[in-house]
Amino acid sequence: MRWLSVVGIGEDGLEGLSPAARSLVETAELLIGGARHLAMVPEGRAERDAWERPLDRSIERIARHRGRRVVVLASGDPLWYGIGTTLARHFRREEMTILPQPGAFSLAAARLLWPLDDCVLLTLHGRPLDTVRLHLAPGRRLLILSENGATPREVARLLDELGWGESRVEVLAHLGGTDEAAFCAEAQDWGDRLVPDLNTMAVTCEAGSAARPLPRIAGLPDDAFEHDGQLTKREVRAATLAALAPLPGERLWDVGAGCGSVAIEWLRLLDGREAVAIERNEERAAIIARNAARLGVPGLRVVCAEAPAALAGLPHPQAVFIGGGVGTEGLLWAAWEALGPGGRLVANVVTTEGEAEVFDWQRRHGGTLSRIAVSRAEPTGGIERRHIWRPLATVTQFAATKAAPHPSPLPALRGEGGSRGAEG
Repeated sequence: MRWLSVVGIGEDGLEGLSPAARSLVETAELLIGGARHLAMVPEGRAERDAWERPLDRSIERIARHRGRRVVVLASGDPLWYGIGTTLARHFRREEMTILPQPGAFSLAAARLLWPLDDCVLLTLHGRPLDTVRLHLAPGRRLLILSENGATPREVARLLDELGWGESRVEVLAHLGGTDEAAFCAEAQDWGDRLVPDLNTMAVTCEAGSAARPLPRIAGLPDDAFEHDGQLTKREVRAATLAALAPLPGERLWDVGAGCGSVAIEWLRLLDGREAVAIERNEERAAIIARNAARLGVPGLRVVCAEAPAALAGLPHPQAVFIGGGVGTEGLLWAAWEALGPGGRLVANVVTTEGEAEVFDWQRRHGGTLSRIAVSRAEPTGGIERRHIWRPLATVTQFAATKAAPHPSPLPALRGEGGSRGAEG
C-alpha cells in the first residue's frame, strides 16, 4: 500500500499542483512539512506537523502512522537534495509515491537558458561553503541552492579571495512565485548585499590572474598541499590512486595519512563521497583538515588516533591505503580483514624494514609488488640553465585485491549405513 506521499510544491502553492497531487494533499490525514509549505494549505481535517530537529523525530512520527494517508510537502523536486532522498532511505519503494514539481535547478536553468546537463548542481543548505572550491574551473556553470540570504555574499567573497572575482553571480529569488526577483553582479562587486532567503545562485566561473585552477585527475602539484614533509609525492600519488582504483560510492581508509593527500585526491576524483584519514599526530591531523577544506572536500573524516586500534568501529572500506606504519603489529591484517571481496589494499614503503613486511605479506597472501623510482631535474650550482637529476626516495608499492572466499567443499557421501565408526 502506498500510504506515504511526497508532494513537491512551488512558490505558486496549491494552484500549481496537478489534480492528482492536489487530491492527495486535500485528503491527507497527516500533513508534514516546513512552516512555509504548511501555510500554503488551508486548514482542514488533517493533522499538521512541522519538521522537528533532529529530523529523526519526524521520521519516527511518520513511521508510527504507517497505513494512514500521510503527505509530506517538499520544495519542487523532492529528490534534488530534498526530503524525498532522506525518506527513501527509511521507507520501501512500495510504500511511497513522489509527485515532483519543477525544482529550483530546473526553474533557474529555464530563466537563464542554461542546459542542465552543462551545469554543476550544488547545495549549500547545511553544507560547508568550501564545497564550492572543488568545482571551480574556467567557464564552468554552477547552480547552487543557498542556505539563506547571506549565502550569495559569502560565495562572492570566497570567489574573490581565490582569484575568481570576475565570475558572474546571478541570484534568482522566489522562483515561480509572484515575488520572483533577480540580482546580478561580478563576485568582486557583490559587497555586503543581502537577498531573500529563498534563492538559487547561478555562477559563471571566470578565472582571474590570481586564480589557480586545479585538475580533478590524480596527481595534484605537491605545493597544493600544506605539509611538514610527510607527503606522498605527486608521481607516486598518481600511481597510488591508480592502484586503489576508486569507484563511485566507495569508501577509502587512508592509514598513516600524513597531510591527507591520498584521501583528499580520492574525494576529488569521486565528487567528495567518502574517505577516512587516520593519523596519530595531532598537528598533522589539523593539517589534513585544513588541506581538505582548501581543496574542496571538507567532508573528509579525520580520525586522530593510532592504527590498528583506530580502525575499530569505522564503517568498512572498499579500499585501504597504508602510507605509514606498515610494520605496526597487526595493521596489515586488520586492514585486510576489514575489506570485503573486491576490496583493494595498497601499501607504500621506503625503508628496508617496510619492504621486509610487504615482501612477507605478498609471499603469504598474494598481490603484486612494484618499485617506483622518480628523479626530478633541479637547478644546480647557481649556474643559469644547468640542471641535475635529483632522485626522490624509491618507493616499494604492494597492491592486492581481495578475492571472494571459496565455498567449503561438501563432505564426501558415504553408504546408507554411515561411516565405519558408526557401524562398529
